[in-house]
Amino acid sequence: MSFRVVEKFVSINGEGLRAGECAVFIRFKGCNLACSYCDTAWANAEGAPYEEMTEGQIVEYVRSTGITNVTLTGGEPLLQTGIALLCEGLIKAGCHVEIETNGAVLIGELSSCKYRPSFTLDYKLPGSGMEKAMLPENYSCLMPGDAVKFVAGSAADLERAFEIIEQYRLTEKCRVYISPVFGRIEPAEIVDLMTRRKINGVRLQLQLHKLIWDPDRRGV
Repeated sequence: MSFRVVEKFVSINGEGLRAGECAVFIRFKGCNLACSYCDTAWANAEGAPYEEMTEGQIVEYVRSTGITNVTLTGGEPLLQTGIALLCEGLIKAGCHVEIETNGAVLIGELSSCKYRPSFTLDYKLPGSGMEKAMLPENYSCLMPGDAVKFVAGSAADLERAFEIIEQYRLTEKCRVYISPVFGRIEPAEIVDLMTRRKINGVRLQLQLHKLIWDPDRRGV
């Protein structure tokens, strides 16, 4: 069994529960969504170059880096056949595995596995153009080591995020983050609305890699 890997590198986690920590990134080709603000659309293009890697080859690459945090991203990693086998191999090798998933693929089967990764689950707000694809049934699978992330590009997006957080009581299940669409909304506007609305248990999160390096730079 092989996986379509478009990029692999070591950097820091720019977001999520382990933001700021060193991590190995494995980026897979392909996604079932087309968000308006997608910053990895190149990885989803039909002609995007990739290398076929087996589970063993990926585990060996991760071992060679000396880093034990692993982020599986994309694209949409849950579209890769055999992703549970890869998680098992990495976790058996002593790694902490995080899957960044777009919220439009069911996580239930993988969530109930013995070798369970942590999930950073997106909720695509109206500004993304993809909200209709969201699968709220995923929220019943969340655990304290998981996170739900909202990427907001407008005040209307923020209001919708607050509705979803309250409706599904997400802060009682896992960590909840709100991030700005880079260049579309100022973080100060998000903070202002959070404080005026008295939003508790939700964290503003900035994408560290876009602050440290050029926002369009790959491999970071």
